[in-house]
Amino acid sequence: MSLLLTFIQNAIGQGISILFGASGEILTEKSGNLNLGIPGIMYMGGISGLMGAFFYEKAIKNPNAFVGLLISLVITLLASALGGLIYSILTITLRANQNVVGLALTTFGVGFGNFFGGSISKLAGGVGQISVKTTAAAYRASIPGLSDIPVIGDLLFSYGFLTYLSVILAVLLTYFLRNTRKGLNLRAIGEDPGAADAAGINVSKYKYISTVSGAAIAGLGGLYFVMEYLGGTWNNNGFGDRGWLAIALVILALWKPVNAIWGSFLFGGLYILYIYLPGLTRATQELCKMLPYVVTIIVLILSSKRNKLENQPPASLGEAYFREER
Repeated sequence: MSLLLTFIQNAIGQGISILFGASGEILTEKSGNLNLGIPGIMYMGGISGLMGAFFYEKAIKNPNAFVGLLISLVITLLASALGGLIYSILTITLRANQNVVGLALTTFGVGFGNFFGGSISKLAGGVGQISVKTTAAAYRASIPGLSDIPVIGDLLFSYGFLTYLSVILAVLLTYFLRNTRKGLNLRAIGEDPGAADAAGINVSKYKYISTVSGAAIAGLGGLYFVMEYLGGTWNNNGFGDRGWLAIALVILALWKPVNAIWGSFLFGGLYILYIYLPGLTRATQELCKMLPYVVTIIVLILSSKRNKLENQPPASLGEAYFREER
């Protein structure tokens, strides 16, 4: 029982950064934009928030954990939104190829994170010495009282606030897309931007807002990973392929944020399953790490065969919109 509980907790911990990334990408893709820069944006969000907290704690003799939390949170949102804005300008206004821009943004974001992560490590006294324990303690604080309940407390109430925020955001995004006029407009743009434009919907405005907002949400996944999961430390390339798993999760969730909640926990469990399986060789461990992608491919094949409209990607996904060609 103890081993199972530990596995579930670790699966949830692994899945939260993926959930943030997938939720942000779903919002973006509903507008018809395919942002493959999400992995890089998660790096940018993580290192930016960590730098903000690091310099705050370095400058203040007795830093306040809540102030450090606010500083890192705001900086992460701004840096991630900036990444989304750059992508939007290049793909919406300048009509650059979405795949090329997204991959370039990922390359830049990973390099940005590793460069500044290494630089701050040297300032802090050596590689791997970055630590913002005061701020990280605020991120990792569990729910008082409820977290002390045997078993249930550990399973449901022992996480930091970003864990619960990720679930709340996914639920709110689901409501927004299903039950609001603006959500309906956004979905209409993703399906047929020409028809939406003819109906008086400002296509560019919706695309910009959804892409920038989606990037800001995805950036929180990077902040979660460095602050709550790693406890306020930085390791170059420590994110692994979680950003790409977030993009894969969009497909598994069938472009529905609420589905991404259980999907992220599933991905988190599959991602660390090799640790709990005895007798695996290095090669079989790597095969186990492929399981989230295998599951995604299977779901993609099954959803395509069923051909249900609500389970398909937006019809204009990845395509630039030229108003003069309407």
